[in-house]
Amino acid sequence: MAGLGQEWQWWKTAVFYEIYPKSFSDGNGDGIGDLDGITDRLGYLADLGVDAIWLAPFYPSPMADGGYDVSDFCDVASDMGTLKAFDGMLSRAHSLGIRVITDLVANHTSDQHPWFQDSRSSRAARRRDWYIWRDKPNGWRAALTDESAWTYDKRSGQYYLHLFLAQQPDLNWRNEEVAFAMHSVMRFWLERGVDGFRVDAAQCLAKDPEFRDTPELLTVPVAAVNDQPYTHEIISGLKKVVQEYGDDRLLLGEIYVDDAAAVSRYCSPRYREFDLAFNFSLLRSSWSSEEYASVIREVQDIFEAAGAWPTWVLSNHDRPRVRTRFSGSPDRARAAFTVLSTLRGSPFIYQGEELGLVDAVVPSELAVDPKGRDGQRAPIPWAGHWPHEWNGILPRLPFPPESVSLNVESQSMNSESMLSFCRRMLRLRRASEALQIGCLELLEGPDEIVMYSRKSGLSELITVVNFSDRIIDMTMPGEWQIIVSSSGGGEQSRYQGVVPPETAFVLELSPRAKA
Repeated sequence: MAGLGQEWQWWKTAVFYEIYPKSFSDGNGDGIGDLDGITDRLGYLADLGVDAIWLAPFYPSPMADGGYDVSDFCDVASDMGTLKAFDGMLSRAHSLGIRVITDLVANHTSDQHPWFQDSRSSRAARRRDWYIWRDKPNGWRAALTDESAWTYDKRSGQYYLHLFLAQQPDLNWRNEEVAFAMHSVMRFWLERGVDGFRVDAAQCLAKDPEFRDTPELLTVPVAAVNDQPYTHEIISGLKKVVQEYGDDRLLLGEIYVDDAAAVSRYCSPRYREFDLAFNFSLLRSSWSSEEYASVIREVQDIFEAAGAWPTWVLSNHDRPRVRTRFSGSPDRARAAFTVLSTLRGSPFIYQGEELGLVDAVVPSELAVDPKGRDGQRAPIPWAGHWPHEWNGILPRLPFPPESVSLNVESQSMNSESMLSFCRRMLRLRRASEALQIGCLELLEGPDEIVMYSRKSGLSELITVVNFSDRIIDMTMPGEWQIIVSSSGGGEQSRYQGVVPPETAFVLELSPRAKA
């Protein structure tokens, strides 16, 4: 494909892949996924068509919240490796053309972090104001428990704020020393060569300075609505640090608000904040042509008006997998992946979705996560034979159902597997300027169909998705060829005006029609 020009930053055309390290791949046989395990599988990701990986936290942590309770921002958890292992993984990724994005957990620390240990030691402690302390709590509720977002500390006789678990005290970003300390953390990893950060729970960073008990803050977990003006100033500061290392370093935001317009403001070039921010509209959508069409139209209109570039997400480590949400249907999972790969914006794939996995069934005695998210964090099956190339000590969580067949080894040998289909889709996306940067137009069709075109210059592709459980007859002007089918049949053949149930096609004009 011809060069796209300087204005098309790498992250606009990249395919991103989220890795939850502890369940991805085990490099030393202790039953825990680690950095060496990731290094071992980077060739697989390159072959899949991944341009960048986002690593969930691998830092030292008591693991009260799956690693998002960090006790040291500038080291690697001993069960996941060392800084040397990180450097080796980063070097290997770069040699394969894969960029590496790490998690910046900026809203809070672990209660075991030295900063908080000092802060709670006395009211006169040097870092007392690094966290948020009050004599009396207000009515805010914590996001993960829906209990009070305040915990009383007997030692110093005040309450501290935690928008998540009590083991995750919130940092006070209105204190300049906190900003300096977190900027130093960023520089530590940027100096090692990371390609950017994904900022966790970014809309939470600045709190209402008056701590008002507004109705929405009392009825909805505060982390979902604590979107303050000062937050934008904080993120602008993060952006300046990243830009010290060049314009090709990415700042990606998790903005967990159910409002595409609010999300777009965080990555509008007018404000110089995030390059990209997660858009969770599809992740929240049911299997419905009406919902998908509405989401696509709204997101495209809002982000275009803001001058921002959208992202698309179908699942992540916090939400059930696509097949789990869509009644276990592999056909729906394939069709949804087609949409993910062909929309205008940057797609994010959660590990294992390319295998068509469903959530693991986790008995209560094996549960780790306080919010029941262990099912989607189950270990990835790399081979069909037990224990699926997790050799040595078995992982704590059970494998997903169907791992004997839905594993990397088996699917790599099957040209009709979900994995083979995803590889074809991502190869098509990489080869097509229309899919990478082309404009998007929703097209009219039957109610059960979502259809849109992607155009760039003389190149045009059309995605057609049948959301119904029946065959839909749909003629189109011109002569079109099916170049990819989510059902695996009919590829590289003439489109006959019929769309099978729960199937997606990618069409292009046939060579004769082009001539």
